[in-house]
Amino acid sequence: MSIYDIEVETIQGKLGNLSPYKGQVMLIVNTATKCGFAPQFKGLQKLYDAYKDQGFVVLGFPCGQFAGQELESNEEVAEACEINFGVNFPLFAKIDVNGSSAHPLFRLLTNEARGVFGSKAIKWNFTKFLVDRDGRVLKRFGPKDTPESIEKEIRSVLENSPVQA
Repeated sequence: MSIYDIEVETIQGKLGNLSPYKGQVMLIVNTATKCGFAPQFKGLQKLYDAYKDQGFVVLGFPCGQFAGQELESNEEVAEACEINFGVNFPLFAKIDVNGSSAHPLFRLLTNEARGVFGSKAIKWNFTKFLVDRDGRVLKRFGPKDTPESIEKEIRSVLENSPVQA
C-alpha cells in the first residue's frame, strides 16, 4: 500500500485518500491549536502560500494526544485555525499519532522516518514529515524545527523534482 492509498477524513468529514496530492511535495504535520508551538501555523501557511504553485502542499492532522492541546471537535479546530492563524492549507479530522489507535498514515510515516535514537513514537505536536513527489518519506522534523528553518530543504526537494507536465 502506498501513502496515496491510505484513507483519510477531511476536517469537513469527507472520506478519501491522499491520491489528490500525488505528484506534489507534501509536508505532513500533526497539529494542535492550543499548543505552545501553534504559532508555527503561520509559518506553515507562509510555506504553503510561497510554494503551492510549484507543487507543494502542507497537510495538517490535528491530534489531542499530547496534554489535550487540541480542541474537541473538528469544527472548532477548523475555526480556530482559520481565525487565529489564517490557515487555508488542507486540514484533516482529529487523529491519534501514537499507540494502538495511531492512524495508518502516521504508522507509515513513523516507520519510514524514525525520530531521535531510532524512535518511532512522535514526542509532541508539530512533528513534520517531508514527502517527495513519488510518495517517499524523506525526513522527519521535530516540533522545535520551525517552518522557516526547514524551508531550504523544502525548496531543494521542489527544485530537484520539477512538476511533471
